[in-house]
Amino acid sequence: MASAAEQLASNLNFAAFAKAEDLKKRIWFTLGALLVYRLGTYIPMPGINPDAFAQAFQQQSGGVLGMFNMFAGGAVERMAIFALGIMPYISASIIMQLMTSVIPTLEALKKEGEQGRKIINQYTRYGTVLLAIVQAYGISVGLESGSGIVTDPGWFFRLSAVITLVGGTMFLMWLGEQITARGIGNGISLIIFSGIVAGLPSAISHTLELGRTGALSTGIILAIIVLAVAIIAVIVFFERAQRRLLIQYPKRQVGNRMFQGDTSHLPLKLNTSGVIPPIFASSLLLLPATLAGFSNTTTLPGWANTVLAALGHGQPLYMALYAAMIVFFAFFYTAIVFNPKDTADQLKKHSGFIPGYRPGERTAEYIDYVLTRITVIGAIYLVVICMIPEFLISATGVPFYLGGTSLLIVVSVTLDTVAQIQGHLIAHQYEGLIKKSKLRGGKRGR
Repeated sequence: MASAAEQLASNLNFAAFAKAEDLKKRIWFTLGALLVYRLGTYIPMPGINPDAFAQAFQQQSGGVLGMFNMFAGGAVERMAIFALGIMPYISASIIMQLMTSVIPTLEALKKEGEQGRKIINQYTRYGTVLLAIVQAYGISVGLESGSGIVTDPGWFFRLSAVITLVGGTMFLMWLGEQITARGIGNGISLIIFSGIVAGLPSAISHTLELGRTGALSTGIILAIIVLAVAIIAVIVFFERAQRRLLIQYPKRQVGNRMFQGDTSHLPLKLNTSGVIPPIFASSLLLLPATLAGFSNTTTLPGWANTVLAALGHGQPLYMALYAAMIVFFAFFYTAIVFNPKDTADQLKKHSGFIPGYRPGERTAEYIDYVLTRITVIGAIYLVVICMIPEFLISATGVPFYLGGTSLLIVVSVTLDTVAQIQGHLIAHQYEGLIKKSKLRGGKRGR
């Protein structure tokens, strides 16, 4: 079966794509949904003075707001109805993953299968609404504190801002689920992906403009291009890298038939935590500077200003804390999303075992040992990928748009989307082969 799938995958071409009508409908639906999302990032929230907000945002673009603006496709910069983006849903999903590891009731729901997952997904939606309300209210209060940003401050503005921003987030959550169900999959990831990629043309034109004016030499621009290509190649290699553990299944007898033992592999990704560690690390490090930016820095004590200066981009303390937090969250999130004990129990339940290790606790210890070793490599990989743009910015002053986090998201989503399209094409070709075999069988019967 595996060899047949590989053969079909190698034979995928434009002719097969042209015949896959269902796949083309899914792609068109995905593109239409993403177009709706992009249009929503240009619809402004009511009650905002655009000029005053643009001036205030320019002063805070280097903090958390700048990062969220990149993920939201520029909606924060324009204070559009999608300014909150899909981040509340992602935060709620991560919180639910944490809670399923801590609360026994949720852990039992997780093991119940499809019905349990539906209940957990519903809890995630409720959590998304709650987080979106809190964040939207905080944004409305923060906007009122700015000079001339809100045309008519008061509870009516706060209520309208909360309804608008929460409604935008809920619409994006629904849109992402529709892309997953009726499109090519990975709806939430594709929304974030389109938001990041939407800023690429302006970033490229800005870099070329710096080269035209002489602010950047041609050599530096070429070096940036070569470095970006090299980083993308490294990300592709490490994101697809796996450590496969050999799993064996003994001979078994079903009725009067004896089935031979089978072998398979348990794939352990080198980077199990994905893009969560750099997102968490950068958010926590940029949060103090962002909060201080909204307050009057002259009223802060001297030690606070010293700490804020040390946490600036390119500073040694910022670099060290950034790398340390990435390593910490890489191990922390890996421990949440992958439980060696549950995996060992599932193998034991299906009579599978790793050669040389007894099923149960010894197998769980071995899986945990291997996972810890490859997570060390994965954490180092994340640190290197995320620190290179930081060093580039501090050394040359180049506004490197695609940082480590955004590059990871773009490349990972691209790889997943290509895999989804290949899966649809393989399924289409399998369906075609089955239909042909049925027709041949019908003709022989006649």
